[in-house]
Amino acid sequence: MHRMVEDGDDVLLYLDRKRKYLIRVRKDEVFHTHKGYLNLNDLVGKSFGTVISSSMDTKFVALKPTIADYLQKIERRTQIMYPKDMALLLVYSNIGSGSVVVEAGTGSGALTSLLAFYVKPDGKVYSYETRPEFIEVAERNLKRLGLYELVVLRRGDVTLGMEESNVNAVVLDMATPWLAVKPAHKALEGGGTLASFSPTIDQTVKTVEVMGDVGFTGIETVECITRRYQVEAGRTRPETLMIAHTGYLTFGRKYSKAV
Repeated sequence: MHRMVEDGDDVLLYLDRKRKYLIRVRKDEVFHTHKGYLNLNDLVGKSFGTVISSSMDTKFVALKPTIADYLQKIERRTQIMYPKDMALLLVYSNIGSGSVVVEAGTGSGALTSLLAFYVKPDGKVYSYETRPEFIEVAERNLKRLGLYELVVLRRGDVTLGMEESNVNAVVLDMATPWLAVKPAHKALEGGGTLASFSPTIDQTVKTVEVMGDVGFTGIETVECITRRYQVEAGRTRPETLMIAHTGYLTFGRKYSKAV
């Protein structure tokens, strides 16, 4: 992986936490901001982490985008899951390099992208979506992130069944997850993880009930709340605004009930 900026690279121009711009570097092009324009030729051949000045002499830092940067800037048609929830989902589901994962539904492809990022280079994500316009958006986002080859986008309804078998994890981010619990159980390997994200407790209760009936053990529901801090000598305190409730994450492990 190169550490020098090349023509065609994505770069995050960082001014401060609230003002950062994900751009694609093209020779002989300029990028306009409210703090002046930047000549992108000045970035080519420079190291990531270089400071570049705008026409108004405002300093920007050119950073290599992280997966979190991409997720904040991707094209979206739907509300995407927050990074705090996606990160917890990955840990509880034991998803990593080489994992085979089924996801439903795809939406704008934010969670799909994160799953693909963590299963590379040898894993695979099979993502189901019923709406073709969402699949088109997700495909564009995956290609922008260079993750498209790790994902199979399927147009279909998982409540009617999943094509895959013996997968490591199934992830549900849909309005009626309880209807997909039985197909998920069938698709999972023994001991595989089902993870479901729901914004309301009613959805969660229905899902947990079906999980218990079908054959999942270690069922657990958690909520992840984050709070930023304003850190400054003599004035450190929690920020006034915070991301509180976003949804409930439910996890369980597949087992086969004795006949």
